[in-house]
Amino acid sequence: MPLRASAGLGLLVVFVSSVSAQGPPIDWTAVHAESLAHFRALVQIDTSNPPGNEAKAVDYLQKVLTAEGIPFKTLALDPNRPNLVARLKGNGSKRPLLLLAHTDVVGVQRDKWPVDPFGAILRDGFVWGRGTTDDKDNLAANLMAFLLVKRSGLPLERDLIFLAESGEEADPTGVGIRFLVERHFDEIDAEFALGEGPGASIEDGRVRRVQIATTEKLPRRVRLVATGTSGHGSIPRLDNAVTHLAGAVQKIGTWNMPMRLNETTRLYFEKLAAISTPERAAHYRSLVGGQGSAAAERYLAEHEPEHNAILRTSLVPTMLQAGIGPNIIPSTAEAVIDIRALPDEDVPRLMTEISNRIADPAISIVPLPSPRPMARPSPVDSEMYRILEHAASQVYPGATVLPSMMTAATDMAQLRARGIHAYGIGPSMTSVDFAQHAWHSDVERMPEKSLYEFVQFLWTAVIDVVTRK
Repeated sequence: MPLRASAGLGLLVVFVSSVSAQGPPIDWTAVHAESLAHFRALVQIDTSNPPGNEAKAVDYLQKVLTAEGIPFKTLALDPNRPNLVARLKGNGSKRPLLLLAHTDVVGVQRDKWPVDPFGAILRDGFVWGRGTTDDKDNLAANLMAFLLVKRSGLPLERDLIFLAESGEEADPTGVGIRFLVERHFDEIDAEFALGEGPGASIEDGRVRRVQIATTEKLPRRVRLVATGTSGHGSIPRLDNAVTHLAGAVQKIGTWNMPMRLNETTRLYFEKLAAISTPERAAHYRSLVGGQGSAAAERYLAEHEPEHNAILRTSLVPTMLQAGIGPNIIPSTAEAVIDIRALPDEDVPRLMTEISNRIADPAISIVPLPSPRPMARPSPVDSEMYRILEHAASQVYPGATVLPSMMTAATDMAQLRARGIHAYGIGPSMTSVDFAQHAWHSDVERMPEKSLYEFVQFLWTAVIDVVTRK
């Protein structure tokens, strides 16, 4: 989610003029102040998951919507973890647009933070705190765009739905999107959805790339369980469970699955090559053209691991557990493999390939539950995607828009599986800030000016798609 300098006066005048043709002029200075106030207030609400306590954030949103005269519903599997849905009615000539963001955040280790992680401290042009990049930035921007549409008084061609969902952060309880899709899908059914995504990238002081996520890799984790005979550490055994597990982990951890591009990643590398240095462009083009791709793959693995990750299904060992003492051979040893599958991966066949590669009868492969379904990528030629491209050209002039596939998982997977064309967007950051201060970081922070630009970007896209005839 990468930032550039705030919009200059010239951009602001042009932008306000374009909006005033559709409705009342917007005082962006006032909107920025209001956006920051909502953003900081939401970050200051501790909704760490577990336990979640998303009701605290929903209480805040209810007060804001009530003050604006906007009706809402709360839908909950757990009273402490509700989901909030609000709707602005259109004339029904087009299917709705859904704005979604989650209210929960991952936990914190307070001793590792330089500031109060729930203080929303303003320092050095940043807002610091847990959730500033995942996902209370999108939550605050969605809220602000929703309020601006209501205040505009413009007739809408489609309903606009605001969704604040609970339990997104790898929550197995199903209190959020799974509960809504299974029991209340009519409340969130839409043609298009906008949710969290990789955002925009800043280079040399301005936004160069705006990424729109059309798909994502999906988690398909497994546990490797090695079994053997327990005994004293002074007597070596051929069926040592730790030794067998180590061999299996080594085989999986060094396994490089074949490269495979899809519509999104192919177009991504094609467009990225056009704006890259000659060396990088040559690698990207060789991936797309299929010639010299082995060298390109090695280059990405060594220098651009994020790009390497979107080329293939990945299998990464993340957890090990074995033994209770230094002189005791355990009867079992376990490892967790974090599998991130390409959207079209044949998962049953992959499991067979994993078993064949390990080829050890002492190892059992146990699939772990995964709440996110496989789904087709959202199209890059839809009305929503084209409107997002146009909005990016207004707010981030000169930037290249790239369709992207996220390596992380979001709750848009459930929406895509139900036929909703969902797109992931986000604020802008530099590559350094994204690597060090973004999702789940102990020093998570959001550039303040980036929030303002993101609100303008989102508003530009939303008002276009909900009022366009």
